[in-house]
Amino acid sequence: MAGLGAAVSVITSEGKAGLAGCTVSAVCSVTDDPPTLLVCINRASKNNSVIRENGNLCVNVLAGDQSHIAMQFASKSVSMESRFATATWERLETGAPALVGGVAALDCQVMSTNEVGTHTVFYCEIKAILNMAGREGLMYFGRDFHRLPPAAQTVPA
Repeated sequence: MAGLGAAVSVITSEGKAGLAGCTVSAVCSVTDDPPTLLVCINRASKNNSVIRENGNLCVNVLAGDQSHIAMQFASKSVSMESRFATATWERLETGAPALVGGVAALDCQVMSTNEVGTHTVFYCEIKAILNMAGREGLMYFGRDFHRLPPAAQTVPA
């Protein structure tokens, strides 16, 4: 999988089961009507059960200068409180923490799940978006982080 590059995201959730947050690269658009993503999280992760019970998650797409946030949320030895202390967060529609200053935050309600191998595939309907134009992207490829130039801005016709 090291040869399969992907955007780096921090998945967050908050609700009756508590606070969760982990770094993932397995996020994919499924459909635009309704706007739906899939997010894959290891079943052995404590975050998996919290997200499942909360029924929400936010896909926080990290910017080029935020690899330190990815590392904090990827480390099992860093407490959840310390993970969230590394950045500024706000709440959108579902209550899941949305990262301020990333490329985008896609606030989602979990609609269904599917178990595949070691992971749960969460199918999530986007309820709100926080978009930060002009930010560099962050990609994980070849077991390392790489910065991508900002996406070209398009002007509606």
